[in-house]
Amino acid sequence: MATTIFLVRHAEHELLGRVLCGRMPGVSLGEAGRQQALRLGGRLQREGLAALYTSPLARTRETAAVIGQQCGFAADIATEFEEIDFGRWTGASFDRLNPDPAWQSWNAERASGRPPGGESMAEAQARAVAGVRRIEALHPEASVAIVSHADVIKSVLAWCLGLSMDFHARFEIGPASVSAMAMWGTGAKVLWMNEAVTS
Repeated sequence: MATTIFLVRHAEHELLGRVLCGRMPGVSLGEAGRQQALRLGGRLQREGLAALYTSPLARTRETAAVIGQQCGFAADIATEFEEIDFGRWTGASFDRLNPDPAWQSWNAERASGRPPGGESMAEAQARAVAGVRRIEALHPEASVAIVSHADVIKSVLAWCLGLSMDFHARFEIGPASVSAMAMWGTGAKVLWMNEAVTS
């Protein structure tokens, strides 16, 4: 028997696709995001969750709060699943970042790169994998949801699949999507990725 981990990306906010928000404060869901969160709650309610965890940032906590209301319990904060620390890039627009050679290098070499003054993808992956291992041990043979961020979710899935983080751009983790993996002892497998919840 295995623990099923649902990896949920937070719902949309109004800066999505325009600004590298990272850990900047005050990034909250817009109306579209709130509707997405409601649909996520309905989807996950059918899974018989035993627990719900969330990154400490506002957009994940707001998404998790809506899911938790429909599932009947509150989310616990799990700092292992916080967004990557993008250092000096935090809050920059993608229009400004895209021509920057350092940004281009980071996106081409995620396995070894590091944002200026920030956290490497390897460091983010190490803490996130430690987090799913901790949660699997706490909830053996149960179903658990974790609300986090695209790159953090990608890092966990890449670990499970044995992929280098240099391949991060080869699969998508969209806003308000659900991916799933099973974990048991030293084993793990991906069940599905990037399910868009539309109803």
